[in-house]
Amino acid sequence: MATTNLSAYDKTIIPNTSKLRFGIVVSEWNSHITESLFQGAYNTLIEHGTLEENIIRWNVPGSFELIYGCKKMLETQKVDAIIAIGNVIQGETKHFDFICDGVTQGIKDLNIKFSVPTIYCVLTDYNMQQSRDRSGGKHGNKGVECAVAAIKMAFLNQI
Repeated sequence: MATTNLSAYDKTIIPNTSKLRFGIVVSEWNSHITESLFQGAYNTLIEHGTLEENIIRWNVPGSFELIYGCKKMLETQKVDAIIAIGNVIQGETKHFDFICDGVTQGIKDLNIKFSVPTIYCVLTDYNMQQSRDRSGGKHGNKGVECAVAAIKMAFLNQI
């Protein structure tokens, strides 16, 4: 469980991103949560200099489909980093475990296979309140944290 504000970071150490392109793949499932995560990520990229036309957004039906959406974006778009945004909330069946594990392993595999970083911005919470708290609520916005990670990894990739 997050105990700090996910949106808190030192803005002075983040480089200007005006020459970078970012992809954001967003799950439509639990869209009120994923839209908040997207806005956090988008606003953070813009705040650090990313041009609107250098942010490519694709939607996919659910979190499991993030893997294919990110893979397709890596194969067809020139981007410096991708942020995969999703939300899975535990229910009464093991479906939660299978989806969370599959998405986690899938994003990991993309990072191994491709030379462009894919950032994991998937909330895997026990209930809707935890998701709200992490997508703009009392714990900040994980989308902001993941945009910062995408920026840092894009610059690391240029070394």
